Amino acid sequence: MTEETPGFEEKPDVPSGATPDDAEPKSAPEQGAAPAGDGTETAGLVAQLDQVRTALGERTADLQRLQAEYQNYRRRVERDRIAVKEIAVANLLTELLPVLDDIGRAREHGELVGGFKSVAESLETVAAKMGLQQFGKEGEPFDPTIHEALMHSYAPDVTETTCVAILQPGYRIGERTIRPARVAVAEPQPGAQTVKPEGESSDADSDGTKESGGPDEG
Repeated sequence: MTEETPGFEEKPDVPSGATPDDAEPKSAPEQGAAPAGDGTETAGLVAQLDQVRTALGERTADLQRLQAEYQNYRRRVERDRIAVKEIAVANLLTELLPVLDDIGRAREHGELVGGFKSVAESLETVAAKMGLQQFGKEGEPFDPTIHEALMHSYAPDVTETTCVAILQPGYRIGERTIRPARVAVAEPQPGAQTVKPEGESSDADSDGTKESGGPDEG
């Protein structure tokens, strides 16, 4: 058995013809130098980021469009719901108009008494709560959009076509007329002169005598 010589260190084998520097391990590349493929990889990442941003913008626009369509749909459904309700109420009240006409005739003849009066007033109150409004009065100007003329006459004391009698009252719900007022109308007599407003001068003087153009003859 051989003994190791103290203080002797084994050195790695150096190939023949090589210098001692070649046996040293190569140092790492300098930190400041970038690999050759870093520029290409960065450009690829930038391109991918642009694509993601474009896709995100498209999805955001789609979401905003869907939200706008949904809001329009909700408003349309609510509008249709209100319209259907108004039509249903109008149809119901239209069927009740003959009953209300009978109540009005009974009131005019003094027959609305006792329990019948309470029922009639309750029915009129419920109809009013549902939006039913009665219109049509004697003496108001005739309006073909809300009046239906059933009788016609001439009168000397009117200056325009006037409702002189309400044969059946009209009814409306809000701005919607469900039945025009059926009336008798009177027009000014043909050739009648319009009454002059107060304050205008007349041909007669204060004592009722007409002014003359000169002294009386004879």
